[in-house]
Amino acid sequence: MAKDRENLNIVVVGHVDHGKSTLIGRLLYDTKSIPEGEIEKVKRISEENGKKFEYAYLLDAFEEEQKQGITIDITMLQFFTKKRDYVIIDAPGHKEFLKNMISGAASAEAAILVIDAKEGVQEQSKRHGYILSLLGIKKVFVAINKMDLVDYSEKRFNQVQKEFNKFLNNINIYPERYIPISAANGDNVANKSENMPWYNGENILQSMDSVEKDKGIEEKELRFPIQDVYKFDSRRIIAGRIESGTLKKGDEIVIYPSGKTTKVKSIEAWQDKDKRDVVTPGMSVGITVEDEFYNKRGEFICHRNAPITVGNIFNANVFWLGDNNLIKDKTYKLKIETQEAEFNIISINKIIDAATLDNSDDRNYIKKNDVAEVTIKTKEPICFDKFSELQSTGRFVIVDGYDISGGGIISAVEDSLKRKIGEVKSKNISIRKRLVSRKDREDSLGQKGRVIWLTGLPGCGKNEIAVKLEKRLMDLGKKVYYLDSSHLRFGLSADLAFTPEDAHEQTRRIAEVANLFADSGIITIVTSVSRFKEDREYAENIIGKENYIEILIDAEEGVCRKRNPSVFSEDSDSIFEYERSEYPVITLYVDNAEFNSDVKVKDIINILGY
Repeated sequence: MAKDRENLNIVVVGHVDHGKSTLIGRLLYDTKSIPEGEIEKVKRISEENGKKFEYAYLLDAFEEEQKQGITIDITMLQFFTKKRDYVIIDAPGHKEFLKNMISGAASAEAAILVIDAKEGVQEQSKRHGYILSLLGIKKVFVAINKMDLVDYSEKRFNQVQKEFNKFLNNINIYPERYIPISAANGDNVANKSENMPWYNGENILQSMDSVEKDKGIEEKELRFPIQDVYKFDSRRIIAGRIESGTLKKGDEIVIYPSGKTTKVKSIEAWQDKDKRDVVTPGMSVGITVEDEFYNKRGEFICHRNAPITVGNIFNANVFWLGDNNLIKDKTYKLKIETQEAEFNIISINKIIDAATLDNSDDRNYIKKNDVAEVTIKTKEPICFDKFSELQSTGRFVIVDGYDISGGGIISAVEDSLKRKIGEVKSKNISIRKRLVSRKDREDSLGQKGRVIWLTGLPGCGKNEIAVKLEKRLMDLGKKVYYLDSSHLRFGLSADLAFTPEDAHEQTRRIAEVANLFADSGIITIVTSVSRFKEDREYAENIIGKENYIEILIDAEEGVCRKRNPSVFSEDSDSIFEYERSEYPVITLYVDNAEFNSDVKVKDIINILGY
């Protein structure tokens, strides 16, 4: 049985008349991807209309397009090389058809941006570069076309490259390669040009084949949005469609946004002949799980080692098609898969008018056909991924009243903001784009950032354990930092007393600081009484269940009083009542004032798996 050939989608964009359609036509012609009879037909039509044959005509499927001489609609053509199959997306270059370009480019995995060597970088060229950045397309090649019109000048090629590279780098696009070509003459398209011996790089065809395709959807992280839960006899069957990854009986899974863990008990089917051991993307399935949870539509099932992001603030690129303006601070509904949530736009960061290509940074509304970069805040935490990583859970639609009026893709969320954020008093703020992610930092350090939260009564021994734990982890080669909450009271929390209100605020500040340390890839040890359980739950929410380890150093009041008598004296302004958590936490018992802290440190190291 023949192996399925790899497929890759590439979009070709560029300023009108810079020759992108000619480039595609030349590729199709040189690789014999178009039947000879079709080529002769186009040549005959051109002659009948009194026009010289151009390779671009091979793409212009509509008579109206040929009359106007510009590509209006999106043309998608299959294209073949020895390595793989391609879908070439010829996106419109004229500014009136930018909306079509956006919808075409959204399905692309790589892009070729065409620039006229003689005209150089035009405003439209920059807009198209911006659209590629907005859509998260990172694998970009720049073809500097019509080199024949500048006498194949290496100097002119370098000038255009330098100018465009400066602009693209500012919008986080770093082209894989700049290629000097003449699409009309075939220079550096499918064959190396003899007219430009100074260029030793790959031609267009070789560059396309050099693109490493992203792994298949079945190899990506499991995303199983729950559509509904059905009761059959004694079984509660969770039903939905697998969007990415694979799932099988016995898999350990996490249900988000709650973070509850369980295992797949069975994969159900209407008939025995339809039973499967493994389910894959595109399949509508039903499963049962080992633990009885209250599951509902809109939740997501993921594997434990590949969590989905849970948060309520993120950057997005929005395409607005509604008749009424999209207004900042108004409440709308957002839908991702089976999930729905109310949201507000808290910041409009940049707007591009799809008809005029005007750029506006100071409007507080988005009108019909605008493309905008915004910061969104949902009422409650939702589940999502960045569009560039997983498309199905990174795209959404916007409902205004009862009408679907727009859509968007999630472009970025800071790892330190992956949780529920309360009311933000500062206005006109956004999440700034960064080139280094948390994963990049963790990979560089060779460890996962996490927070080890040691809690318990004053005098329980948590500080003594913490200093030795920090030293032990350092000796093991870990990057670690000990954050003592009492030290914060000399600086960041110098304005706080020991009232219940200030105790809440102290824990919040510690959690925010610890989260930033963990986001940098550091293992962060916290010692904090954090006596209210709701505050520790808040800390876990900020830091993330997968990154937060709470350890209760459990000692009787008599032991604590002996170890730290000043806190328990009548003159002390500290309040040391402690609320135990209801959810499972790691508990280390201290039964006397002279306990061996080294043993406790060893226990923690074993628990953490270091």
